[in-house]
Amino acid sequence: PTAPSADADADAQNTMLRETLALAGQARYLVTFTGILKLESEAAYELLDTALAPLDTFALFRDKDGRQVVHLFSGRINPVPRKPWINLVLFIVTFISVLFVGTEIALNEIAGAGASPQEIEALVNNFLGELWRGLPYAVSIMAILGAHELGHYFAGRRHRLAVTLPYFIPAPFISLFGTYGAFIQLREPIRNRKALLDVGASGPLIGLLIAIPILVIGLSTSTVGAISPGGMLEGNSLLYALTKTVLFGRFLPADGIDVTINQLATAGWVGLFITGLNLLPIGQLDGGHIIYSLIGNRARVLYIPIMAVLVVLTLRFTEAWLLWLALLFLFGRVYATPLDMITKLDRRRQLIAVLSLIVFVVTIVPIPFTFVSEGTGGLESQGAMLTVGLVTMLKLFRKR
Repeated sequence: PTAPSADADADAQNTMLRETLALAGQARYLVTFTGILKLESEAAYELLDTALAPLDTFALFRDKDGRQVVHLFSGRINPVPRKPWINLVLFIVTFISVLFVGTEIALNEIAGAGASPQEIEALVNNFLGELWRGLPYAVSIMAILGAHELGHYFAGRRHRLAVTLPYFIPAPFISLFGTYGAFIQLREPIRNRKALLDVGASGPLIGLLIAIPILVIGLSTSTVGAISPGGMLEGNSLLYALTKTVLFGRFLPADGIDVTINQLATAGWVGLFITGLNLLPIGQLDGGHIIYSLIGNRARVLYIPIMAVLVVLTLRFTEAWLLWLALLFLFGRVYATPLDMITKLDRRRQLIAVLSLIVFVVTIVPIPFTFVSEGTGGLESQGAMLTVGLVTMLKLFRKR
């Protein structure tokens, strides 16, 4: 063992500990071993961790100058299980919240289909009695968000991590989507890059598998017509634009024509939208987990280029990214660093990581919404990112 020298970098040790263990307030550095592992690193960590657990001690595995470094700390994290009642309450409240939004969409569809003002007024006056009309949107959006978060949850449980059930975030009356999304908490550090990749990628990929068929069914049952002045158009991602082009035989919007999306199509678009945002390869977002598991500490060099792109989008096209810029500026440099950084991804997981980054490219929406100017028919890019901004803040703040 090599104990810290007189001029050892204590700040570096503390930084390493803070990055890896956001919950380890009681952890204390003990000793460092440097050499060459005689076992494969993943098996070596498993063997060592089993021996250290009864001693309330844990290890960090690192590479340095072609040698393996093992740091030992006292103060293991042993989180107490949480009661699920708050998860259930939030789920119910969020479902009611998105049901209101779905009903609003349904009433707008009825109005667009030529219903008289008297009929619309009667429906609005009986809004609570008409809530059943919002079920397609409510069920779809909850299914997409639920699949996303349960993907994280089951991947975490597969790796024996202490993870919470999903927390759904309601947003009644203040959000375009009726929800600020959902999140789970990882209540202990992730063991290695394999686990980090599995937890990070499982959510968006599984959520996307639910969102795509909902989107296709929704678009197939939506109508194409003239863009109404004063309305709002959802932004195109590559995947969304391609889907519309395949289904309708032309790129839309074009020549004053676009799809008037119904409840299912709206939910599908929101699913793609949230997928792209969460896959931003930065910080503690899903994309940050994925890129860090793939290339390790080199992922940090992406911070400035990504922030620069967001600044350009904000200044040139839309203020929609302002909230994200603020959040990422404050917290986007923090990554979920695994305990074992020696073990690399296997070939299959490398392919999954690359696939996830491709999904990011095809689902990200550079300009989320465009408002059609009254009287002129012109388009104005505006912001509507608050809906998922809180989710990002929670992911950046959440305890690993």
